[in-house]
Amino acid sequence: MTKELAAYLRGWKSYFGFCQTPSLLKALDKWIRRRLRSVIWKQWKRGKARYEKLRQLGVDKKLAAQTAGSPLGPWRLADSPALHYALPLAYFDAFHLPRLFEALP
Repeated sequence: MTKELAAYLRGWKSYFGFCQTPSLLKALDKWIRRRLRSVIWKQWKRGKARYEKLRQLGVDKKLAAQTAGSPLGPWRLADSPALHYALPLAYFDAFHLPRLFEALP
């Protein structure tokens, strides 16, 4: 899935990269990462597996248990602190997923 998405993102970045409204690219980039976190959360299926995966990715016991047992849906949890810690931008960079918006140093 990331290979196909990367091809689309490279095309979008080439076409819209020099736009005058970089905030739109930033918002779209944020939405894409949140959607990917949501998909990953759905793939983990059950609470016990979710807890174990969060713990493997370095999330604190209490936060992992709270997030894995949450009744909220995948979209809401994709924006949670636990998933942001477990699946940061560097996680998606490892899959060579280009960013639409690059912050200047």
